[in-house]
Amino acid sequence: LVLSAHAAGVPVMFLGGGSNVLVPDEGVPGLVVLNRCRAFRVDPHPEHPRVWAEAGVSLAGLARTLIRQGLDGLTWAVSIPGTVGGAVVGNAGAHGGDMASVVERVTLLLEDGRITDVPAEDLEYGYRHSRLKAAKVAGRLFPIVLAATLRLRWGDAAALRAQADAHLAYRRRTQPSEPSVGSVFRNPPGDYAGRLIDAAGLKGYRVGDVAVSQVHANFIINLGQGTTTDALKLIRIIKERVREQFGVDLEEEIVVTIT
Repeated sequence: LVLSAHAAGVPVMFLGGGSNVLVPDEGVPGLVVLNRCRAFRVDPHPEHPRVWAEAGVSLAGLARTLIRQGLDGLTWAVSIPGTVGGAVVGNAGAHGGDMASVVERVTLLLEDGRITDVPAEDLEYGYRHSRLKAAKVAGRLFPIVLAATLRLRWGDAAALRAQADAHLAYRRRTQPSEPSVGSVFRNPPGDYAGRLIDAAGLKGYRVGDVAVSQVHANFIINLGQGTTTDALKLIRIIKERVREQFGVDLEEEIVVTIT
């Protein structure tokens, strides 16, 4: 379906969980595909355990499943929304872990219809970045992540559960409960986007029905009837204020889809 639509010139938008993505208020033209492929297989090798997961698998749900089996590697991801595919593309991370540290290889659908496996080294991983994300930011549909194989390690299930509980408690303390698109900006080298936004006096700053969270300044929350137009205006204001006051150019971590 995706290949046929693309070949016919129909715009295609491919989504997993939809986190870290801003979609225009008027919607998007063409075909929107929600990936609901959620199969996964655990290889319980005594020395080199792995998990193969389709791109539509919930990242946090997979982390919880592995923890119950005494498998570590994704424990840091227990509080992260979204899917394996999106996490692979954006190099999702938290609590000192990230996808770059566990991805072994990724199965990709290419524009010519070929399906190929590529090693993690070919993804050019960086902080909240990959070659795949660069393609999405540039507006390219392909390559599309179909599945990934992740390296794991054995651990104590009870200890992993305690660690996961601590991560979840930390998230509840430090991140807003209101609807949001997630962390808006990448942390600049040697600093934190949230600290800079807070220092610029923007906590609570509101445009329409979206606002900078009082809990964590790197989150823009929806107060009820917020729009993407409001969010984009607020993002521009934040970037301008931080640049004016600190000389730092904040870069978006989220992906903004433009019609």
